[in-house]
Amino acid sequence: MANQQDSSSRHTGPYPESVSRLMEQLGRLPGIGPRSAERLAFHILKSDRPEAEALAGAIQDVKRSVRYCSICYTITDHDPCPICADDRRDHGIILVVEQPKDLISLEQTGMHRGGYHVLLGRLSPLDGIEPADLTVQALMARIGDETKNACSTKVREVVFGLSPNLEGDGTVLYLTERLREADITLSRLARGLPSGSQIEYANKAVLADAIVGRQSIEPS
Repeated sequence: MANQQDSSSRHTGPYPESVSRLMEQLGRLPGIGPRSAERLAFHILKSDRPEAEALAGAIQDVKRSVRYCSICYTITDHDPCPICADDRRDHGIILVVEQPKDLISLEQTGMHRGGYHVLLGRLSPLDGIEPADLTVQALMARIGDETKNACSTKVREVVFGLSPNLEGDGTVLYLTERLREADITLSRLARGLPSGSQIEYANKAVLADAIVGRQSIEPS
């Protein structure tokens, strides 16, 4: 009797414990507040079992099979990723971006036929994000040793495709200093991108113009 009372007293919320747990997990997703989490939870409850299980299966599959490419650090279910494995691309030109979603946005323009490198973030000392938290060392290794680059190609040019805001510009400045002694061309996307904007929100035409009109960076 005591065990039954202890079990029932552990959960006192208005929803069954499993529903509360689902809402709690959904509420941890970016942009999802308590009301949105509640709506999503009830949508899942109203859906039939195969649909709900398909969603759960898709989440499990993503966590099991998707990883970061060991060369460029984009997300992939094959290592190296299809871009790094494509010997028809000019891997001597590396376009450096912050996140995999930026790579996808730029790739959709069809204007860049080289390789990429995803930093997985940008420097932000106020948020505690330092160079060691990014894939800077992997980028330096690709530039310094062609066997670590896609298709064992020597790097000739690094194009900075970071968002034109304070943190993005600071990251470009840091990388430019790190690469000052390297025998490569440094450039950045043209400033057709509005200052303070994000790469992922720019349309294809703006991104295409930014790639074609990229500007050289002269190390100080």
